[in-house]
Amino acid sequence: MKGIILAGGTGSRLFPVTISISKQLLPVHDKPMIYYPLGMLMMAGIREILVITRSRDRWLFEELLGDGSVFGLSIAYAEQPEPNGLAEAFVIGRDFIGDSAVALILGDNIFYGAGLPEICREAAARESGATIFAYRVDDPQRYGVVSFDGQTGLAETIEEKPERPRSSWAVTGLYFYGNSVVDIAASIRPSARGELEITDVNRAYLARGDLHVCRLGRGFAWLDTGTHDSLHDAASFVRTIEHRQGVKIMCPEEIAFELGYVSADQVLKRAELLGKNDYAAYLRRRIRELADA
Repeated sequence: MKGIILAGGTGSRLFPVTISISKQLLPVHDKPMIYYPLGMLMMAGIREILVITRSRDRWLFEELLGDGSVFGLSIAYAEQPEPNGLAEAFVIGRDFIGDSAVALILGDNIFYGAGLPEICREAAARESGATIFAYRVDDPQRYGVVSFDGQTGLAETIEEKPERPRSSWAVTGLYFYGNSVVDIAASIRPSARGELEITDVNRAYLARGDLHVCRLGRGFAWLDTGTHDSLHDAASFVRTIEHRQGVKIMCPEEIAFELGYVSADQVLKRAELLGKNDYAAYLRRRIRELADA
């Protein structure tokens, strides 16, 4: 399976902060925002990743992530000139995807919870169909909403930002698809908003009876960082967990070492490059802890 991080858009809800910089490059506590979705794909076992961003921001992502080798990955880049909808990622990334299955994650989504790697690896192992994740929210009108059959528990409907939601389960920004998604995305038409909606892609799988919905219940956190308040909340959440537990959330160097993608020497070299700061000190400490475990 290959992975796509969608990191385009204008970030207009964060103006004036994002007038001159991509939202996905802003810090969420101690890491650039894009590290969180990157770490999520890594934990799913995905090593070939396409970052889709705006033309003006591409070089900044290339400077931050390079070709991915520092994390034991292969990272490529593509451009989305206009924010024409999430499903356009599969149109832009068609050549990158080839005949592989693909996971899509939004560049401003943060996930946290015990068992997430196993859940994601299970989704990635499905050779066909689609797997999406649902999370209970207080304001479902802001999201794509999935409702369930009361008897079978299976997904029944998916609606995009409904005025009267049929449930409180929002569809999160993490999706796993078989290769058929490239043809489905190419076949859908722009919505009234003029966008290729990911909801229409998911509806196509639902109509086929090939949509799996994993509900993230108690013990999981899903945060998007599209507003000033939600960005602050996400940073506070990450800081609280990290200070309490002494381990970092979605640290790609650490994940790469634990998965065997890079060696201890490579991580220590990375720490030396990052200089004398808490992040670099953490990498040195964790390598010692993991090596002695």
